[in-house]
Amino acid sequence: MKILITGGKGMLGRTLQAELKDHELVVADLPEYDITKDEEFAAKVLAESPDAIIHCAAMTKVDDCETNRELAFKLNEEGSRNVALAAKMCGARLIAISTDYVFSGEPPREPWAWSETDIPRPRTVYGMSKFAGEQMIQMLYPDAVILRIAWLYGAGGPSFIHTMAKLGAAEGAPLKVVDDQRGNPTSTKVVADVVKFLLAKPEVSGIVHGTCEDQCTWYDLTVELFKLLGLKRPVVPCTTAEFPRPAPRPRCSALKKSVLNLLGYRTPRWQDALKDFVTKEFN
Repeated sequence: MKILITGGKGMLGRTLQAELKDHELVVADLPEYDITKDEEFAAKVLAESPDAIIHCAAMTKVDDCETNRELAFKLNEEGSRNVALAAKMCGARLIAISTDYVFSGEPPREPWAWSETDIPRPRTVYGMSKFAGEQMIQMLYPDAVILRIAWLYGAGGPSFIHTMAKLGAAEGAPLKVVDDQRGNPTSTKVVADVVKFLLAKPEVSGIVHGTCEDQCTWYDLTVELFKLLGLKRPVVPCTTAEFPRPAPRPRCSALKKSVLNLLGYRTPRWQDALKDFVTKEFN
């Protein structure tokens, strides 16, 4: 299978390259591929004529999106529109990566978790632009898959895991880590495995959630990471209010994997995925 990966040089893109190496890959990233240039991008995709497109390219720095709204929508909405049109023109399967930030962040139910059928109500420019991209894709190419992920980390970073591992190895006062936000920490390897599963299921379309099983807070994640790494620096819980940011952080990012579970697929627990990642990344 010939697979084109937009944003293929990013953290998720690099893992996809490694995990899909048995296929013919086209790494579509800047400066050669610019998803904001509709005709130029479409021409390059048509010239390659891929069987599938995995759309990872996006503006993902949440706080930067707040201060540069125009660029966020240009990349995340218009860029997704151009990718969907190019995929449709060449008849390629499209799997587009999206985010938990399309939701409000306020827990919809107990236990906390967002379902594929919950109505998005984004509160940030990042979430608004990504949801606009989802809508563009669904309007132009209904057969596409929109794969929502959250709390991502992967080989080489940058990620929360890499930042905390560095801080934990340094001497200093106890680290304050937020303990009132919940989500599913998820490795790029887990996402790549979900992508591989979906590529083998051409009948699947629409919204799919693809994070690890179980949920925790950033504090819980840090405690588990330090235990795996044998780091002794103390960690203390704190509130989101103690670390104000330009973009509001969601209190609930956990995603239910209803579609994957109906298909008989279960992602690993976040603890198991983290242990596997730490073993390979830091040892």
